[in-house]
Amino acid sequence: MILEVIAAPYFATNCWIFAPTKNSECFIVDPGMANPNLVSEIKSVLNKFNLKPIAVLVTHGHLDHTFSVQPFANEYEIPALIHATDRKLLADPYRALTPGGESSQIRAAFGVTKFEEPKIVRELSDGENFQIAGFDIRVSHAPGHTAGSAMFSVNDEFLISGDVLFAGAIGRTDLPTGSAAAMRNSLISKILPLNDELIVLPGHGPQTTIGRERRSNPYLQENFLHSKPERGE
Repeated sequence: MILEVIAAPYFATNCWIFAPTKNSECFIVDPGMANPNLVSEIKSVLNKFNLKPIAVLVTHGHLDHTFSVQPFANEYEIPALIHATDRKLLADPYRALTPGGESSQIRAAFGVTKFEEPKIVRELSDGENFQIAGFDIRVSHAPGHTAGSAMFSVNDEFLISGDVLFAGAIGRTDLPTGSAAAMRNSLISKILPLNDELIVLPGHGPQTTIGRERRSNPYLQENFLHSKPERGE
């Protein structure tokens, strides 16, 4: 199996590339921010292994995960797959970002004036199962970071966790459509039941495992998960 990662120049978002072998079909996850986009960097990996992309998976609608989705998907005429709740963010990512934040500054620096969703978009739902490039994919809706955050299980071996779970941390919940209460529920109902051996591929930072995070991640401990919600949650 081929598993490659490109850390985007802005926000170091992990763009994962999955393929069964060289000279095969593949899918990519969360093509993020570069100037003008991340397409050329992805192409370098595709050319290295002679891969044919057939889909783009999107864990959630934040701009650092979606910036290069439209140019990449349209160039290869392939679908972008995203949970239905976050689809609107493909065309209007600022609905889930704080006005005037760092992403807005970068957008101004890039000269980007508007966004459009890719020509082909497929909406996903919780518990959905499908195959891409020979991989078995299962969708797990895990709101909290955004309302439509989703994780993807790949062959029951990998968990593409997006910004739900990191090595030693979790995603922030203070941006528009985020919810600390929803994040707690997602951690309890979607993360804790998973097998310890599952390899976690997060949206930022290094790989980890469910077992490692269950033991050492402070946000998976009882005192956090069952603490009294703060005002506004």
